[in-house]
Amino acid sequence: MSRPDPAGAGLDDVVVVGGGAAGLCLAHRLTRTGTTAVTVVEAPDGPLRPAERTWCYWEAGPGEFEGAVAASWTRLRVRGGDGTVVEADPAPLRYRMIRSGRFEQLVHSRLAACPTARLLRATAHEVRDAPGGAEVRCTTPGGESLTLRGRLVFDSRPPHAPPPYRTLLLQHFRGWFLRTSAARFDPGVADLMDFRVPQPHHGLAFGYVLPLAPDRALVEYTEFSRAPLTTSAYDAALRHYAEDVLGLGPFTVDSVEQGVIPMTDARFPRRTGAASFLIGAAGGATRPATGYTFAAVQRQSRAVAAALRSGRTAVPPPHRRRHLAMDAVLLRALDTGRVDGPRLLTDLFRRVPMERMLRFLDGGSTPWEDFGIGLRTPVGPMLRTAAELPFLPRRAAGRPEESPR
Repeated sequence: MSRPDPAGAGLDDVVVVGGGAAGLCLAHRLTRTGTTAVTVVEAPDGPLRPAERTWCYWEAGPGEFEGAVAASWTRLRVRGGDGTVVEADPAPLRYRMIRSGRFEQLVHSRLAACPTARLLRATAHEVRDAPGGAEVRCTTPGGESLTLRGRLVFDSRPPHAPPPYRTLLLQHFRGWFLRTSAARFDPGVADLMDFRVPQPHHGLAFGYVLPLAPDRALVEYTEFSRAPLTTSAYDAALRHYAEDVLGLGPFTVDSVEQGVIPMTDARFPRRTGAASFLIGAAGGATRPATGYTFAAVQRQSRAVAAALRSGRTAVPPPHRRRHLAMDAVLLRALDTGRVDGPRLLTDLFRRVPMERMLRFLDGGSTPWEDFGIGLRTPVGPMLRTAAELPFLPRRAAGRPEESPR
């Protein structure tokens, strides 16, 4: 173990580029024993530093980041476009919300207490192989050049564009943290998908409600489609959902969040050099058919830490091949319009126990459970889609925005 000097001339065990969920989860895991020297390079305040974000996931029992959980729910609900209601307790799982600012404070405090960890504010420009490992070329907030060297480098910065793909949909959303004049929400129930909103000509749309108190909630409008909307279009859809569908009455908006998550069957590389690797969304941790990322980066960070302890230098895949294959079929079926997305998803939650569905969406289901879930989809259109996928060419894309949920 070594520690780089302030000028960056030394050699660290690990350099982590990016201080978001993936980078901080990995740094936290690697420094728990106090035997691995880790430097985390975070973007300084400014346009490269993302706004506060909301990350949601489900987990059984208290997790490592429970101190950053802003709210949680024991019951989940899906509403079909025809008013069908599916509500269940996914015990032992609980749905959790983390705000990125609180999460960063928690992990920063743990890293500050570890003598082998260092947080550095700088703009990373390039990661490349170097003698003894890899190096990260940076610029400090004061404009000085800085080169960090590590035996291994893990890069979590969002990709400029996804790798070549057969299908690319965007999960794009805008949400209001709002406050109503009267109690309108049940804080014990979260609405994962509410399809009682007008559906776009291509893809699907739904409302998403996370109650924080009887008179406070995060209310979002989300679409799966090929292109984002304008801000005014999101706000019009949100106002229709809040006023006409939910019937919230008078309310005020305290803050807003907005993002775009690529949902694609692209094959994300996990290695960029002899000693440099991609993690998080950059390494394919975002689940293609759902957009969820936080649970996968936790799983990936545990696997990377275990691999390094055993002397292996590899980043294990964040998702199983069969789940990626199933996601590829679903994305293509949605993109071609062969399946009615709202009906398909409502039926799945209605016919499959909630706990099993969540484990499937998180990649924790068994092959037999996956087979049973597949039988509960429109089998004909899905088989036709699966048969054509191997013959479809992969295409390149432009730069997407990213804000993993």
